[in-house]
Amino acid sequence: MPLCRPGGSTRRFNSVPSSTSASVVRGVRTDSLSRAVAVLDGKWTLLVIRDLLGGPKRFGELRDSLAGISPKTLTDRLRDLESAGVLSRTMYPQIPPRVEYRLSDLGRSLAPVMNALAEFGRSLPIA
Repeated sequence: MPLCRPGGSTRRFNSVPSSTSASVVRGVRTDSLSRAVAVLDGKWTLLVIRDLLGGPKRFGELRDSLAGISPKTLTDRLRDLESAGVLSRTMYPQIPPRVEYRLSDLGRSLAPVMNALAEFGRSLPIA
């Protein structure tokens, strides 16, 4: 299974042994940075993670906080992050159904990365 399906918006992720530092599997580089980029790739992905760093959110809360994102794109990003183990989806058996998304331990480990990106963004000149 490839790290990323060429030409598709839905990515499937493959676990690569840590002993493989910069090899090529089925034509795809599997070094650690490439694997990280494969997970974090896609418009809105980092903003979804940013919002979930504040705690669990329902779909509508995420959609409202990300002005301009389409429901399909948000669904795609949530599914991609769930399949990569970055977040978990919990469905509560009630009417109407309630679904919450929260970061996993792996997802929460992105907090320093997100803080570094925010600091980088603050250092950029305003265009």
